[in-house]
Amino acid sequence: MSTTRLKQILPISIITIFSLIIRLWHLNSPKGYIFDEVYYAKNANSLVQHGVELNEQGGADFIVHPPFGKWLIGIGIRIFGNNEFGWRIIPALVGTACVILIYLIAQRLFNSIFLSTTAALLMALDGLALVMSRVALLDIFLVFFILLCFYFILTNNLWLSGVVIGLAGASKWSAFFLIPLVIALTINWKNLQLNSLLRRIGQFVLVPLGVYLTTWSGWILSSNGWGRQSGSNLFTSLWKYHIEILNFHRDLSEEHAYAANPWSWLILGRPTSFYYESPKDCGAASCAQEILAIGTPALWWAGVFAIAVTLGLFIVSRDRIAAFILAGVAGTYLPWFFIQSRTMFYFYAISILPFLILALIYTFNWALKYKDYRKYIGVFLTIVAINFFYFLPIFLGIQIPYADWLDRMWLPSWI
Repeated sequence: MSTTRLKQILPISIITIFSLIIRLWHLNSPKGYIFDEVYYAKNANSLVQHGVELNEQGGADFIVHPPFGKWLIGIGIRIFGNNEFGWRIIPALVGTACVILIYLIAQRLFNSIFLSTTAALLMALDGLALVMSRVALLDIFLVFFILLCFYFILTNNLWLSGVVIGLAGASKWSAFFLIPLVIALTINWKNLQLNSLLRRIGQFVLVPLGVYLTTWSGWILSSNGWGRQSGSNLFTSLWKYHIEILNFHRDLSEEHAYAANPWSWLILGRPTSFYYESPKDCGAASCAQEILAIGTPALWWAGVFAIAVTLGLFIVSRDRIAAFILAGVAGTYLPWFFIQSRTMFYFYAISILPFLILALIYTFNWALKYKDYRKYIGVFLTIVAINFFYFLPIFLGIQIPYADWLDRMWLPSWI
């Protein structure tokens, strides 16, 4: 391998190894189910045992998210057992893969090893990305497949992109918000032809639908799933089940201590506490142990300005790269404003994160056209890194003195 090639791959290799290590470190801690693992890890175990989600009594269980993400969690359970490591290992690996994917996307967009490495490093140094990679929830799969979908768009593999957006939607429905924007991104509007439009409908409507239905095979092939016999045939039963799921999501308006309106997401107004304990005999008069799903503040707050800059530059230049990034922001963020009466949580914003980072990279790329600001970008990365490691105990659930925990609660709404 040439020296030049080694210099190119060494930084991303180090970042990837760091990301993997920090995601695997004490992955089986804390013990027991934390936050919504009580649903998804149990569902995943049922899927690998029975092919369908059953409750602990063996009866049909009403489940409000499609099965594919839980099948992925189930792979870890199948290999390592129904334990904390088993149900968290696949999210950890997928979260690490997201670091590589954003590197590849940035390389496609900006053709710069420096900017691609910066994008990967920012993903590796984000607290929300770390936390969501260390719990058996569905959102890290959503991020991975959205990133992979956009990567395939950049490589002009649109049929594969359609397959992947189907897998994203088969993990969480919110992925399907992106489909109109993906279609808009991939159509030549200056020379719009009917066959091109029909091809996009096939690629980004029919293919995702087929993929989505395939992921329901366990429910389809079983007679024990929820509502399996509710209709006159398989398809009417599945349709009725989906109407029940839709009604659940539409009517979900229960109060929750960590509910967060999307207006507050980008500024980290109300992060989600996944776990909190006050351990005894920890070497201090009072201690705290928390896993707080929150992004690295320096990264997210800078990202808000970067999105504004990207939007401004797009308005002026109609730049295609800016359009690509803003489509990602719009598809992962704006739809939530139309359902504000629903109970929502900040950690849903994990799917916005890659495009927030890409907006930062776009802003850096714009600035570098006028002057070599790499030194200042390095200063920013140093600030993000310091900020990340300062908050690391509450990303990983490390016991710290209560006073140190309180010092990290920068806003009253974080408590």
